[in-house]
Amino acid sequence: MNIVALLFDLGDVIMQEKTEVKDEEWNTLYADLVDGMGDALRALKARGYKFGLVADTRPKTVWNVLHQHGLYDLFDTLAISEEVGVEKPDPRIFRAALDALHIAPQDYSRVLIVGNRLDRDVRGANQVGLVSVWFHWNDRYLPDPDVEDKPTYEVSNAQELLELIARIEGDT
Repeated sequence: MNIVALLFDLGDVIMQEKTEVKDEEWNTLYADLVDGMGDALRALKARGYKFGLVADTRPKTVWNVLHQHGLYDLFDTLAISEEVGVEKPDPRIFRAALDALHIAPQDYSRVLIVGNRLDRDVRGANQVGLVSVWFHWNDRYLPDPDVEDKPTYEVSNAQELLELIARIEGDT
């Protein structure tokens, strides 16, 4: 498959939620990255992928965390719930990112989204017709048995994500 874009959630995919330090308005000031994710994002972007962030969070949180780690400029679009006006799994937040990336509906099946929540990321991706990748590196959000929450793929760390994308692209 020729992947046309990669979408990512922020919390517990790029940044470790347990390390967040927030201000009085609940904006995250800074947080640690999930192990290996900064290097993985840079490596994937170097391969020429379009990047989108689809996150249920506040705009300042995204700006702070991504700038802190030098990742902000890797993203071609940011679909942030507070700005879009809906949260995942609502299809509109996914379509906001896809529209900004100029992805046609017939190409949705060539877009991967990496998320840690079955009930939000995977369910929403599946409803829109994206390739859902459950990034399950901790047990913060336990699986929901609903069939609509079944991911296309599952990985547990950044290296496995890189290997999965290489397999999908036929590089291995």
